[in-house]
Amino acid sequence: MRERAGMLIGAGIGACLMYYFDPDRGRRRRSLLRGQTVHAGHKLAAAIDTTARDIQNRTQGTLAALQSVFDDSEPDDEVLVERVRARIGRVTSHPGSIEVGAHNGMVRLSGPVLAGEVDRVIDCAFSVRGVKSIEDRMERHERPDHIPGLQGRTASRAGERPAFLQANWPPAARALGCAAGGLAALYGFGRRGLPSIIAGLAGSLLLARAATNLELRRLTGIGIPRRAIDVQKTVHFDAPLDRVFAVWADFENFPSFMAHVRRVRRLEDGRQGERWRWTVDGLAGTTVDFDAVITRFEPERLIMWRTEPASVVQHSGRVHFDRNPDGSTTVEVKMTYNPVAGALGHTVARLFGADPKHRMDEDLVRMKTYIETGKPPHDAALRGVHAQTNVSPAPAPAQAPAQPSL
Repeated sequence: MRERAGMLIGAGIGACLMYYFDPDRGRRRRSLLRGQTVHAGHKLAAAIDTTARDIQNRTQGTLAALQSVFDDSEPDDEVLVERVRARIGRVTSHPGSIEVGAHNGMVRLSGPVLAGEVDRVIDCAFSVRGVKSIEDRMERHERPDHIPGLQGRTASRAGERPAFLQANWPPAARALGCAAGGLAALYGFGRRGLPSIIAGLAGSLLLARAATNLELRRLTGIGIPRRAIDVQKTVHFDAPLDRVFAVWADFENFPSFMAHVRRVRRLEDGRQGERWRWTVDGLAGTTVDFDAVITRFEPERLIMWRTEPASVVQHSGRVHFDRNPDGSTTVEVKMTYNPVAGALGHTVARLFGADPKHRMDEDLVRMKTYIETGKPPHDAALRGVHAQTNVSPAPAPAQAPAQPSL
């Protein structure tokens, strides 16, 4: 077993060395890895600072709560009001609509509130030390319709649940999860036997959950069709809107100026609802095929799509076009996708520069170059094939254009 594990580890190390020291693309890949390492270092430093402040604040709050247990003095009205507001904010969707007043231990509650939340609000107010009685003047409403105080975005009621049961873990909980998961993984994988393997796998999942702050279903890609990873990009094109949109809408021509799109062909006609089959680059020189359906098509404004249910990588997205006052065009791209193995698979692909976000960034640079200069990039998937669009390319500038940037 150990010999087999050693062989696998050695093969993995050899593959990484071949990938990053490739004579043609190794230098660029190492540069990309250095950039990702520096970025990860900055994020780690920020996370450590945030976690330290969160632990400090929670410690101070715990000490204050312990001191209050042994403090027999009655809080004054202002302190009592603030305590009640803080407590009821955890159990009502619109805490700002409830007015709180206090006088000699009697608390007055008024303002609009949903009928289903009244009992929780009163119970929480009574649980505050120093509250002797409650005067209930709250206006009960079955629905928030046409009630100004109950409109708008509702407040999060995450405080009702323990930190580890919330979708977004607080920094202190993430630090504890990383420590516990790391120790469990080291213990489990350092010993033999099925229980140890289970402990190691559980620890690894806990470590990944705490480190990424993603729910397990998004982390593993299980149970969600398209939304494990969110990608958003805004690109400025120094070209008129009609030219930019014409290039975007001509999907079959993408391989002529994109490096990671190998082939696109139409399966069904009729803009909105039409189906296209895409062939794009995968890991280790492989290709991936998927069928996408155009769900919304508005000329010179919007293109939306989603993949068919049988696609290996489920995703959906939208491209929004805006005309700028100076005649240029701004394009906003939003995409959500669910790679194989969820966010974990995305992380592995990112290490090798094969994740959709990284490749989309590169291809958008090539598209920007093509639209602004009219010249297909030399490293497009169909090298040497001149793009054929219905819109004439931009005239060549008098001087060599500067390197385009996003």
